[in-house]
Amino acid sequence: MSKFKVGDKVETVDDVIVGIVKGIQGNLISVETEEGFMLSFSPGELMLVANTDDITVHNFEVARIKKEKETPKRRNTQTVKPKERSAPKMEVDLHIHQLVPSNRGMSNYEILNIQLDAAKRQLEFAMGKRIQKVVFIHGVGEGILKEELYYLFKRYENVKYYDADYQKYGLGATEVYIYQNA
Repeated sequence: MSKFKVGDKVETVDDVIVGIVKGIQGNLISVETEEGFMLSFSPGELMLVANTDDITVHNFEVARIKKEKETPKRRNTQTVKPKERSAPKMEVDLHIHQLVPSNRGMSNYEILNIQLDAAKRQLEFAMGKRIQKVVFIHGVGEGILKEELYYLFKRYENVKYYDADYQKYGLGATEVYIYQNA
């Protein structure tokens, strides 16, 4: 026999849900919350709430459970450091006009090599500074720089690369994730 009966005001042990017992079926107690939702609980998840008209608490167990609820329990959860959670991405613009004062008289081969050297230098800088995400902005063009970047990234075992956020960069950027513990 359950210690609860229809009409009792109850509160959940692990949450702040208060309601009235509307029905009891076997080991399930139906409770209508103060917000009007119907929820089902087992007897172990509920406790009687003392009537506000009574000043004294009659049930020792209710007082003990309420006291237990008031003392915060330590949880063994791994905390994600704020630095890691919202680490800003490093952006590297590989457009040639961002890398040299003038590209006048340079061949496409020379331009590509300058861009790849800059990409390699910035990637190794990010690894040294333990920056987790780097976005390389390469532009759309014919896709040669993008393919050369992929070839460069494949040489690193602790790197994963993929297209960067389309809404922000369009098709002309690649995001690199650097695994720090590799």
